[in-house]
Amino acid sequence: MVRLKLHLQGAVQGVGFRPFVYRTARRLGLSGYVSNNPAGVFIEVEGARGRVDSFLRELETDTPPLAKITHRETALAAPVGYREFEIRPSSERGAPAAVLLPDMSICADCTRELLDAQDRRYRYPFINCTNCGPRFTLIEGLPYDRPNTTMKAFTMCPECQAEYDTPRDRRYHAQPNACPRCGPAVWLVDAQGTPRARGESAVRGLLDAIEQGGIVAVKGIGGFHLICDATREAAVERLRARKGRSEKPFAVMFRDLEQLRAYATPDPEEEALLLSQERPVVLMRRKGEALRAVSPGLLTVGAFLPYSPLHHLVLEGLDVPIVATSGNLSEEPIVKENDEALARLGPLCDALLLHDRPIHRRCDDSVLKEAGGAPQFIRRARGYVSMPVLLPTRLKRPVLAVGGQLKNTFAIGFDTQIVLSQHIGDMESPESLAHFEETLADFCALYQFKPELIVHDLHPRYETTRWAQAQTGADRVGLQHHYAHILSCMAEHGLRESVTGIAWDGTGYGTDGTLWGGEVFTCDLTQCERTFHLRPLRLIGGEQAVREPRRVALSILFDLFGEESLEMDLPPVAAFDSAERAVLWTAWHRKFHAPFCSSAGRLFDAVAALTGRIQRCTYEAQAAMMIEDCYDPDVTDRYAYAIDNGQGDGQIDWRPLFRDLLADRDPAGAPTRFLNTLVGIAHDAAVRVGREIVCLSGGVFQNGPLRAMMVRRLGEAGFRVYHQRAVPPNDGGISLGQAYYGGMLKRINGVIHEGG
Repeated sequence: MVRLKLHLQGAVQGVGFRPFVYRTARRLGLSGYVSNNPAGVFIEVEGARGRVDSFLRELETDTPPLAKITHRETALAAPVGYREFEIRPSSERGAPAAVLLPDMSICADCTRELLDAQDRRYRYPFINCTNCGPRFTLIEGLPYDRPNTTMKAFTMCPECQAEYDTPRDRRYHAQPNACPRCGPAVWLVDAQGTPRARGESAVRGLLDAIEQGGIVAVKGIGGFHLICDATREAAVERLRARKGRSEKPFAVMFRDLEQLRAYATPDPEEEALLLSQERPVVLMRRKGEALRAVSPGLLTVGAFLPYSPLHHLVLEGLDVPIVATSGNLSEEPIVKENDEALARLGPLCDALLLHDRPIHRRCDDSVLKEAGGAPQFIRRARGYVSMPVLLPTRLKRPVLAVGGQLKNTFAIGFDTQIVLSQHIGDMESPESLAHFEETLADFCALYQFKPELIVHDLHPRYETTRWAQAQTGADRVGLQHHYAHILSCMAEHGLRESVTGIAWDGTGYGTDGTLWGGEVFTCDLTQCERTFHLRPLRLIGGEQAVREPRRVALSILFDLFGEESLEMDLPPVAAFDSAERAVLWTAWHRKFHAPFCSSAGRLFDAVAALTGRIQRCTYEAQAAMMIEDCYDPDVTDRYAYAIDNGQGDGQIDWRPLFRDLLADRDPAGAPTRFLNTLVGIAHDAAVRVGREIVCLSGGVFQNGPLRAMMVRRLGEAGFRVYHQRAVPPNDGGISLGQAYYGGMLKRINGVIHEGG
């Protein structure tokens, strides 16, 4: 006879873990108990050694679908004579270490009940069980028990309480458990807030509005969606005008895979992502001209399937897919409160479907794409946040990383894990900064977290940099943007050794005060050397050039041909009149408001402009997405380039590339040759650096064909290549790298030192 004591951390609360432990222990004839507290799950099992060993094996192999054990501590002790196995009440004591669980899509069992006319929860929009439903957006504190959620205001009826109290029931301790008798309800209002219908009549009224071409706002799990018929171009264009989103793609929700296949061509990997428990938005090829108003100028569509009971009811009642985009004005945080929705979304829509289950945390939809056989985040939020990134070593101190200016996330690091926030968004409005501060305060309270070090970007005009520098009570340190990208990749894969880091993106502030974005580093956890970089070009007009690929193309033409380029018969030249061209030449020639930039992302802009695809962008990475759409695997040749060119300055010269592109008699193949050239540059730079490990990061690596070709080429050359899967390679992932760096710094006599 032995007694085994276990302390488990990870996704072990709110996933049916305690009833699983209870059933397993009882079946094996073991006695003892299981209990939750903020630090995780505590178990004691007592019985014959062989049965205890079997219990341990089943903990590894047969846990509930949503459970994930990240840390396990075990100890043997003398038996104390437990008489039976029981589930003990949760304790409030202990430092918070349990994982704050993600929101999960409705499971198959609940979906069947939702659509079963004989079930007591038939068509109930808030059906859930321990295997599905919201967690992250309704948990107010740990341990995860109903009094620590936004469901505490709803008293369960006798039937729901009986389910909740029965360990063998699927709804045992399902904290959002409810039914039409005792739970939240939905109601429909018009744009002025006047009530129109409740319950099933409200859902029917919502469907009528959509079928008539209207725009509706629907309160979901982590905020509101703005919804309209995706097949009605007039409705989509009206939504664009009201939301202030002229061309940026909308996400489209489909009833099921059969409906999706009528509009898009998902491959098996994309279908697996669509059907996963997380139910993200997945980027894929659309069919021909289908849904062209949803993603104008692109060949792709962001598709997803219903993930909440309410979404199922909406899609079951329609014959068409729906636009389901974030309920906000362009670039503002998603709306989550009813009153906030009436004030901010009322002017945008014809009706609003509200409910009375409070949303504690805003959380947008996650966006992924399949690239080279591996999923890649574009935006990490619902379904994935806030599962931690586990590290190979313990951090030296609690660290807060505040991220960047665009696609912001922050991260908190403690012990052996880093927890990233959900997608916050672009920090370019007071509302976004308030969202950042609100979410950070919430995380700090939930985890009882107080940072000893705050890591921020070097850019002096980033809102996150300004915020960090205004804080007191913690040390502060700046970290170069692209080094943070590489550290993010290293953190995800648990790398500590010296690596070659290829960081290619739009722009980031360099240590020399210029704008970087086409960097090849030699770096480890605490030190970074800029080994190679793209030849700098001038951004004529500064930030305006980021929005106008034609300016970038013109700058390259000026570099190649000087003033002669003003009269060339090329699309970006023709995009300006003669007076404008003269002004731009003067600005470039005299270096007036034309800062240097070594960005790889800007080269994508130039290629898109020179090949006539786009001259002005209305959203970030629009030109780069068009270049990706043009990829042709049958085009295998590339353009010329030079590295160092005998100068020893580490420059990668793109001028031969653009000379070849301008002479190319096959303009349709030019984007692919450009991508092939980037692969050659990465390979040659990695060979010259000579490190065994290569890490790829930065927004450029959202380009699926480029990333896949680069991984294959470098792998064939003998390199170990790492890229990001758990967090985005874009700026949404740099807070992870910042936190990894900060956690490796040590403090001696009040001074921050490198080392670890």
